[in-house]
Amino acid sequence: MSPSSRHSAIEDAQGIAFGVCMAAVGMHILTYMGFIAGQTTGVAALISYLTGWPFSAVYFTISLPFLWFGYQRMGLAFTLKTFLCVALLSLAIAILPRWLSFSHIQPAFAAILFGILFGIAALAVVRHGGSFGGISILWLILQDRTGFQAGYAQLIFDAVLFAVSLLFLDWHILGWSFLGAAVFNIFLAINHRRDRYIAT
Repeated sequence: MSPSSRHSAIEDAQGIAFGVCMAAVGMHILTYMGFIAGQTTGVAALISYLTGWPFSAVYFTISLPFLWFGYQRMGLAFTLKTFLCVALLSLAIAILPRWLSFSHIQPAFAAILFGILFGIAALAVVRHGGSFGGISILWLILQDRTGFQAGYAQLIFDAVLFAVSLLFLDWHILGWSFLGAAVFNIFLAINHRRDRYIAT
């Protein structure tokens, strides 16, 4: 990749800020509706619902250990940007209920909106060299070391997470949660293409 194709610091800053804002709104919808998601977000949401602990604090705490794995696989720049994304997102999630409230959201629309918003957010931060961290980094390392596809590992983990959640959450909630997760994954599958977006 030529130097001219790289993003500038200002471009990275605005891309990450945009991603954090979109993710915060998406997660605000998620927790307002009592939904869960896949991977780290889903684990954090379930723990928050069961314990009453703040979702933002649980999400931040769970995400921290995986930064070491990110450093090992992706390097220092990725790890620092990911830490920034996770920290800013956790702060935004904690503050956002004071700035934005809902009186009613139809569940199907809420699920679709969450999936789209979080998909846009993830795409934005990845395009600028960061991520929202979490367990997905571990699956990439597993793929590197064993050859087992990261996508399959993620799918298995999410299936187990949703199955466990069925013990604690209403199946209607899980159904809408699954819709949101499907929208998110389809959005990324369609849009996260290196042949179309080559800058990092």
